[in-house]
Amino acid sequence: MAKIFLHSDLNNFFASVECLYDPSLRDKPVAVCGNPEARHGIVLAKNMLAKKKGVKTGEALWQAKEKCRDIVFVKPHYDRYLKFSELAQEIYKEYTDLIYPYGIDEAWLDVTSSTGLFGSGEKMANEIRERIKYELGITVSVGVSYNKVFAKLGSDMKKPDATTVITKENFMKKVWPLPVSDLLFVGSSTKRKLNLYSIKTIGDLATCDTKLLLSLLGKNGIMLQNFANGHEYADDVPHLQEPPIRSIGNSTTTPRDLITDDDVRIVLYVLCESVAGRMRDHDFACRTVQIYIRNKDLRSCLRQGPLDFPTQNSYMLFDKAFSLYKQHHNGDPIRSIGVRACNLFVQSHVQLSFYPDVAQNERRYQLECAIDKIRNRFGRNILTRGVMLTQRKLSSFDPTSNTFGGKVSTHEG
Repeated sequence: MAKIFLHSDLNNFFASVECLYDPSLRDKPVAVCGNPEARHGIVLAKNMLAKKKGVKTGEALWQAKEKCRDIVFVKPHYDRYLKFSELAQEIYKEYTDLIYPYGIDEAWLDVTSSTGLFGSGEKMANEIRERIKYELGITVSVGVSYNKVFAKLGSDMKKPDATTVITKENFMKKVWPLPVSDLLFVGSSTKRKLNLYSIKTIGDLATCDTKLLLSLLGKNGIMLQNFANGHEYADDVPHLQEPPIRSIGNSTTTPRDLITDDDVRIVLYVLCESVAGRMRDHDFACRTVQIYIRNKDLRSCLRQGPLDFPTQNSYMLFDKAFSLYKQHHNGDPIRSIGVRACNLFVQSHVQLSFYPDVAQNERRYQLECAIDKIRNRFGRNILTRGVMLTQRKLSSFDPTSNTFGGKVSTHEG
């Protein structure tokens, strides 16, 4: 039986959700962006009206304003986006259990075995579009094809609120005239290399000399040519139904440059508390700590180091993260910083030990579990470290949005 895949792409997702919550925005060009005061001043998403004016994701707010004088900037609400993503997944589940998320707003659906119940792939795609429109209040574009690559191409070809079917019989007519950059995994660097040899369309790629592609791109060139010809193999497109958690981290752009060790110490404590709390929520411990630092001139570095023994507490995370910072930072002002717990495993039980360091780690774990309960009941800022009171602006990090600006309580913990 020939495979049937749908690729569902929620249209202008972040902006569509914001317009749903604030109907006054629906007839205006809208861009979801970070907080310019906290130096998150880039466009994260835009609606169709802003897109028509040339506004692009990733550009600075002043650039968007130059292109579209009447654009409205709104801050992101990630909890809303997660909620709508989950609601869309619930609709998908009524058609198949083979759902492969590709980010928060996209997913592949293998509906090969569902045609007996729901009809053709195109019929299911149209039903899903209508249901998302009327049940969630947002629109979706759906591609239908016999492989995942062409299904994704289909969802991109016609927006918003459309279904596009690509078959073995029509793909040369529909797909080959498209720019080569429209093909999955053809990024800007690959596009430049191909364009230098006049490979500008997907059809050019499909009919190109294989030896040339191999010399230009290695085995990836052969994979892309297979995609262009409608040949796709099981492992070509990575996807997971439920991605395993391999690491947990938080990073942020700070409201001002971090100049001193005390500045870094405060922000690292906040980040480590957030990461440790999330590990405890999942009963994880980590064996490795990683830090990310980006300087004022936007140069960045990533360093990591092993722990003496696994942990779930913020004290050990901070000690290792601060040690890595001291070893590898060159002293330039820091614009962004992050902490990540790696090499995770489920810590279902803790072995008792008479070694002082291990015993102290266990006591700190029990203390932080107690703090978790208090914060879950009264709010995360009901308890805070004394050092954080010296720099309230740097201590006001909200881990749910990776931004600064919340109020910090004067209670010590």
